[in-house]
Amino acid sequence: MSVPEHAVHYLEIVTPDVEAACHLYGTAYGWRFQAMGAELGNSFVATLPNGSLCGIRAPMHDQEKPIVRTYLRVTDIETAVQGAAQLGAKIALEPVEISGHGKIAIYLYGGIEQGLWQVP
Repeated sequence: MSVPEHAVHYLEIVTPDVEAACHLYGTAYGWRFQAMGAELGNSFVATLPNGSLCGIRAPMHDQEKPIVRTYLRVTDIETAVQGAAQLGAKIALEPVEISGHGKIAIYLYGGIEQGLWQVP
């Protein structure tokens, strides 16, 4: 199933207790997580019934706080980032390629972190 543009493509959960979070979502919703490689931050990823993905991972450095961040699917990440900036968002992560997974970017707006994801 293909995730439509502007729908949630990836739900990222950053937590110091990855095992407990995977257990919670797996038990509560039946999601089945698989270990991914370093390109996705050593996340454990489940494909949801609607085709979206949920990744749970540990913080990648001491300053990274626990967070739940959504990545909206876009067809042109450069245009989407430019549009967010024009509307007043601060770009926290310029578009970057994740080998085999597409490009991601993150912006901040109103105290919220929002991700964008362009799938190959």
